[in-house]
Amino acid sequence: MKPGIHPAYGPVVFRDSASGTAFLTRSTMTSDKTVVWEDGVTYPLVDVEISSASHPFYTGTARVLDTAGRVERFERRYGAR
Repeated sequence: MKPGIHPAYGPVVFRDSASGTAFLTRSTMTSDKTVVWEDGVTYPLVDVEISSASHPFYTGTARVLDTAGRVERFERRYGAR
């Protein structure tokens, strides 16, 4: 890779605004906001609207669609052949 053309890659805290859960990870994102993490070090803070802590797919609250009604309606309309 060419030196000097890539953004700085370092530790960042992402905070889920829906659940309040925070994650410390590495990223190229930056922010003017900072937070003191559990280890006592200050890191940039990036607020996100949704993460794995609040997403319906990962929390198990996703809705299941009723496909049986669709199949029956199709068979009524076009007949089971």
